[in-house]
Amino acid sequence: MGLLHIYCGDGKGKTTASVGLAVRAAGAGMRVCFIQFMKGGDTAELNTLKLIPCITVKRCDRNYGFVKNMSDKDKADITVCHNELIKYAFGGVFDMVILDEFNCAYGYGLMDKTLAEKRILGGKDSCEIVLTGRKPAEIFIDNADYISEICCVKHPYQNGIRARKGIEY
Repeated sequence: MGLLHIYCGDGKGKTTASVGLAVRAAGAGMRVCFIQFMKGGDTAELNTLKLIPCITVKRCDRNYGFVKNMSDKDKADITVCHNELIKYAFGGVFDMVILDEFNCAYGYGLMDKTLAEKRILGGKDSCEIVLTGRKPAEIFIDNADYISEICCVKHPYQNGIRARKGIEY
């Protein structure tokens, strides 16, 4: 039996928390599937996760950028990719499935919501499931076993400091 975890909020650290959980699970011999939605650019955590034998990392093959800058074709293409990632993640071979930035992709309708709901809510029977991102949908909040909200009290971005490799990505 698995449980549903949600890391949400407007603060920094949702992905970082899920990476830590992936490392912990792999250290305990669990098979982890780490899926990244909405992210196609270089992120440093993937370099480490890919070195750990029990962790499989999957994401779309290109960076589509922010939703507000996506064309209709980009939105259609990323939706197809996200649906394939969901199907892969719940293929039955993982003890833990982490869906990083899932809440954003789901909230913007960049996936088949019925497919996602069915796989996630049905998947709790066989594996731990982790959703990250701002503003989780009510259906997942209602079914979650853990919810950790990370709030931003202060962030260097507010003072014009751009994201830094190894810290924010």
